[in-house]
Amino acid sequence: MIFEHKNEHQHSIQFSRLDQSSPFSTVSSHPFELEEYLWPSAEHYYQAHKFEGLAYAQRILAANTGQQAYDLGNRWFKRKVKDWKRKRRVLMTRALYRQVSEYKEIRQALLDTGDQLLLETSLYDHYWGIGRDQRGENMLGKVWMDIRNKITTT
Repeated sequence: MIFEHKNEHQHSIQFSRLDQSSPFSTVSSHPFELEEYLWPSAEHYYQAHKFEGLAYAQRILAANTGQQAYDLGNRWFKRKVKDWKRKRRVLMTRALYRQVSEYKEIRQALLDTGDQLLLETSLYDHYWGIGRDQRGENMLGKVWMDIRNKITTT
């Protein structure tokens, strides 16, 4: 069967990166300071680091919402920085860890997940999410679980 349901997903906590109401969203409005800037969301930070030059990064930083920052960062005609695929997980981890450090409600929501599997349920993003066929890397879920492990052991 091509789209076989994975049993380990049944008891997971599922979320969408772009669901502003989720504590695990990257577009939620939880500003944080990092690298001398005040970032309105994790998505602002992540997308601004995707491209060469300060001008486009400033445009992303000025976006009114995390969703707008996401949209600006996913323009096909913009050239990404060198080694982007190698850097992207580190950048997302920095942003989310900073939010967990600053916002008690995000930290508590993450701790409340215990040791459950966290799944980003994007149908189309096979890197950050599980994808339609549920064979994606679920990197965003893994980043959140890594942060959870770090804060429970410190």
